[in-house]
Amino acid sequence: MSQIITGIQQVGIGVSNAGKAWQWYRKKFGMDVPVFDDEAEAVLMKSYTGNDVHSRRAILALNMQGGGGFEVWQFKSRTPAPCKFDPVIGDLGINAVCMKTSDVEKSYSEFAAAKTEGLSELHKDPTGKPVFWIRDPYNNLFKVMEGNSWFNTPSGNTGGVCGVVIGVSDIEKSLPLYRDALGLQTIIYDEMGQFDDLDSSCTYRRIQLEKDQKDEGAFSRLLGGIKVELVQVLDREPRTVFKNRYWGDLGFIHVCFDVNDMETLKTNCEKAGYEFTIDSADSFDMGEAAGRFSYIEDPDGTLIEFVQTHKLPIMKKWGWYINLHKRKKNKPLPNWMLNSMALNRVKD
Repeated sequence: MSQIITGIQQVGIGVSNAGKAWQWYRKKFGMDVPVFDDEAEAVLMKSYTGNDVHSRRAILALNMQGGGGFEVWQFKSRTPAPCKFDPVIGDLGINAVCMKTSDVEKSYSEFAAAKTEGLSELHKDPTGKPVFWIRDPYNNLFKVMEGNSWFNTPSGNTGGVCGVVIGVSDIEKSLPLYRDALGLQTIIYDEMGQFDDLDSSCTYRRIQLEKDQKDEGAFSRLLGGIKVELVQVLDREPRTVFKNRYWGDLGFIHVCFDVNDMETLKTNCEKAGYEFTIDSADSFDMGEAAGRFSYIEDPDGTLIEFVQTHKLPIMKKWGWYINLHKRKKNKPLPNWMLNSMALNRVKD
């Protein structure tokens, strides 16, 4: 059976200053290749922005070693609201973004040598593999972990996004969506207790779901495999990270999956009880990229975006774009074409 979801395209990060935030993400995580940098009104998202249309700046940037990107998102028509508490693992929403590295201990040493603020100690995950955590200057949490799929030979401190950690109220209620409807069938671990890499004063159930990279989908080789960890805190009441706030406010606003077949995905989600809350239907236009996007909410209201790309800039200054409508939907783009995007790299 062909893949419907081929990778994590990006994670949306709401910030107050997109240019400044992107500069930090370039320096620390190598997110230095922009796919688009666009200012416009988010017309279709008004059901998540107080029923008002707000303007925004959005920058989608990639790390060409492979993995998903960051969509750095800034309101231009209002001041973004922060969370009213400091979110911790187990609160409802996207708790952390997982960044991949080929050598966790080496990456940790490099971050430590650079005196990176917000750096945790080196820990072990439930499988015994080393991991560590970093908070960016905006209180967003990132988990650095071993990656097993690479587009280019690893050379920087980290590659791109390989997964997310999502706080849920009931793992059993969430599994039919993440495991079945989205196809994350491989279970790496399913454990209950106290953990070295989480708050040792709390008890959790945590399950890591995975889907390996396969050569199906235009960007599959670049985006790589998918890891989604669901975490349920068992001895306190979790709080909702985006309660009474807008999509686009400060923090992780969504996780976006790259999609081969939006119509089949829509049918699968509806069968599982998750209807699209937003569907651009024919096309969206980000100025430099275009396609169809949609959203669903998981059982706790965490926003999941799907994008089926129709047009992608390869060399913007030459007006070189690729029209994916004309390609077989499961066929990967050639490596040389994807690597050409690196010509747009922004250097500090």
